[in-house]
Amino acid sequence: MSTLTVWKFQSAEGAENVETALKSLQKEGLLKILDAAVVTWPAESSKPRTKQLINLVGAGALSGTFWGMLFGLIFLMPLLGAAIGAAAGALGGKLADVGIDDDFIAEVKQKVTPGTSALFLLTMNEVPSRIGESLPGGGAELLHSNLDTEREAKLRDIFGDDAQ
Repeated sequence: MSTLTVWKFQSAEGAENVETALKSLQKEGLLKILDAAVVTWPAESSKPRTKQLINLVGAGALSGTFWGMLFGLIFLMPLLGAAIGAAAGALGGKLADVGIDDDFIAEVKQKVTPGTSALFLLTMNEVPSRIGESLPGGGAELLHSNLDTEREAKLRDIFGDDAQ
């Protein structure tokens, strides 16, 4: 079973400093990273910056389209116009089909704010308590939404062949 987890950090730089720790956890067999992305939101910025952690994952990673749409729904929805908002609403319905529901989006939107950062991980075989203990900077808060294999396949279908 795969799991989408979100780890929130109390500083804008916290999530950017996790790559080494994640590589170590992967080597120890505590998790298998299918895909990963980081959101950093400096206190002085009006919107967050996002980055996919490509060198942590293999060919099975989801496309940047997935992360872009998810982050758009979480962080940019108030800025979108009516036409784009309607399309995003339809996408939101599809994401609910794969286990990413409005409650998950609302929780992340509420908790990842200016001056914080977040690590988004799509993993298999993880041990969440060991992940939290191993992340640098301390104080990482776990938010998560479980995805089973069927839901992950639906997610890949939503974003087409480039997500495989």
